[in-house]
Amino acid sequence: MTTPPEPDRQPDTLDQQPEILELYKLAVEMADRVSARRGTANAFFLSVQSTLVTLVAFGSPSLSRSPWWVPLAVALAGITLSGAWWMQLRSYRDLNSAKFQVIHRLEDHLAARLMADEWDILKRDPFPGRRARYAELGTSERIVPLVFAVAHLILFGGTLSV
Repeated sequence: MTTPPEPDRQPDTLDQQPEILELYKLAVEMADRVSARRGTANAFFLSVQSTLVTLVAFGSPSLSRSPWWVPLAVALAGITLSGAWWMQLRSYRDLNSAKFQVIHRLEDHLAARLMADEWDILKRDPFPGRRARYAELGTSERIVPLVFAVAHLILFGGTLSV
């Protein structure tokens, strides 16, 4: 089995170096902006979901006296919000994944591979005294909308049983 040769980390000509570096800076900045937008979206959905769950929990006696379709509509609204949140997180993950593939390709033409090397270190080396490997934020982040969906189902069941 042969190993592929290391990519040539130098641009074809010296006059390409500034252009590649500027493209690299732009790609890193755009990836950072996507992450910032994801954080803003998370804050929005977390606020809306928390408010909705709190209102349902405190308004449970009133909801239980309402027609059956009122708590159902509230639960469906919460579950729909959870689904939209989860799909948006998946979309941001896919977008950032594509951006980092481009960044890694650009790094093949630079003297250092900062992002690729950082990612390799995080995935390879265990953290002493803590956990076996790096836990991606996106994995735990995508669980939160599912937790809210389950909370809406439980609250819906609770309003019907009161």
